Amino acid sequence: MKPNRHTVLILSSDPAFSRELTESWPKGGEAPEFVLLEEDLCRELQRDTYDLAIADGVNPEKRTNLKQALAAAGKPAIVIHSDTTADSCGIHGPILELRRSLQSWPAMPALLGREILRRTQAESRASESDRLHNAADAEATLGRYMVEMYHTVNNALTSVLGNAELLLLEPGLPAAVQAQADTIRNMALRLHEVFQRFSSIEKELSLVARQSGKGALARAAASGS
Repeated sequence: MKPNRHTVLILSSDPAFSRELTESWPKGGEAPEFVLLEEDLCRELQRDTYDLAIADGVNPEKRTNLKQALAAAGKPAIVIHSDTTADSCGIHGPILELRRSLQSWPAMPALLGREILRRTQAESRASESDRLHNAADAEATLGRYMVEMYHTVNNALTSVLGNAELLLLEPGLPAAVQAQADTIRNMALRLHEVFQRFSSIEKELSLVARQSGKGALARAAASGS
């Protein structure tokens, strides 16, 4: 199975059902991977193993079991039936029920199946985009906080460093005090060097903000033209 390739599960014990369905699948784009499974084994469905199920529910007894198993799995599904007393098309949760007819079989289920997969892919991409956007927002917030703290801590370090150097210039300073003042100065210098690196974060945030503003203006201009 190729990564990111859709998997269509066909539930039927009739070879003609799966053959006609796969042969009628619309052309264009990468075809999904078809997996065949007898409808009697529908109780063993695992939602993570397929993206869309198309089931042969012509048999009324098997149709009920199929609907229960597919509803429990919670993935998009198309159930084909031949019940003339039921609607030709009905939606029940994630399940789309279609009445089989000479005019629509097998082209209609195949076409609907492709559109369902496209919608699923679009929703997945939108969800991933939202996740990345939220992660970027969190990182930007952390970056802004670090920039703010950089200025605050840097000012404090400058004061500590200046006072330590003034203390070292005092004549007659006891050796112990001089050693402590020298340690404070050295540590302040090291921390100052570390916090200097945060200045690059501020520059990067400013650059991102400018690029984002330019992108928003470009999109606005494109939508207005």
